[in-house]
Amino acid sequence: MQNEMRLSVFSEKKDRQLVYKPERCIGCGTCVQACPKGSLSIGALGAVARGLLDADFLEMTRSEECLVCGICSKVCPTGALELRQEGKSITDMSYVSKATKPTSVNENCVHCGLCEDICPQGCIEVTREISMDGSLKLAGKTHIDTECCVHCGWCAAVCPVNAISVEKPFSGSWARDESVCQTCHTCIDICPANAIFNKKAKSGERVEKMSHRPDACIYCGACAVACPVDAIDVRKTAILPEMEKKGILEKKLIEVPVPEDTLRTRLETDDNACLGCGNCVIVCPVNALDSRELAAGYLYEMDEKAILEVRNGKVSVVNQERCGGDGTCALICPVNAVWLVKKEVE
Repeated sequence: MQNEMRLSVFSEKKDRQLVYKPERCIGCGTCVQACPKGSLSIGALGAVARGLLDADFLEMTRSEECLVCGICSKVCPTGALELRQEGKSITDMSYVSKATKPTSVNENCVHCGLCEDICPQGCIEVTREISMDGSLKLAGKTHIDTECCVHCGWCAAVCPVNAISVEKPFSGSWARDESVCQTCHTCIDICPANAIFNKKAKSGERVEKMSHRPDACIYCGACAVACPVDAIDVRKTAILPEMEKKGILEKKLIEVPVPEDTLRTRLETDDNACLGCGNCVIVCPVNALDSRELAAGYLYEMDEKAILEVRNGKVSVVNQERCGGDGTCALICPVNAVWLVKKEVE
């Protein structure tokens, strides 16, 4: 369950404020898609989601150009962006997060706890005890924190008595290019709905690199924004809740590609700590896409790579601009000789 949230004032115009709530943000970039001035930027989702970078998914890069029009807050599916006037929240049925019906549980609930176990956001708490009326039942309470719920539908899917109702914010399409994907797992780590996974292969069995659960997907697009090699394409096909002025928002979002990931990080290395093992060179998804031999396990040439290389036994950065900000290199380094730091977005 979530505690008191941090707030960040992104922009102010007269008596209106645009407020960002990082704990609610899932990194989908829907707000960036809709912003008429291009004032918002999103990037380094993988590094942030993996705890490798102390930063938020979203930032305001051109506050002076922001109109505080509120379109970004209207399309946000989680309420991470909030428009305020004279300090009071402005929200009505023209906001996706408001129009989406809260996930609810009815009196048929048997408090079995399956929903609590499966919820990818940890939004459900079940308390139970043996009934004291003589019947062989569990008494208790199932509480759903609607402030953190992303409407993935896992709880409703596993409920044995159909006691939970969920409304999704968007319908959409999801596609992945198997030949481009490098299995870096960034999409798995960023997905708020546990809708992407690795199939377990039996000995000698060939399976796809990443698999998708359509029934869990909310088509937010975070996976596509985060993918360092642009192997995933997510498109919204409709806003599902009944809401006011839906047509205006759908023109901004429907069949529109996810926003381009902004380079918000810089790779740094420590020559003294580096062992020259080349693990970072091998697992870097951009390196692997650029060098098919490397991706196939040919490990004898560690130099002349796209982003990271090992030359004379030490790691070095070849091209900062091609980095996807996923942090896979930092995850695998056994001695913390490569890491990411936040840089100012121009």
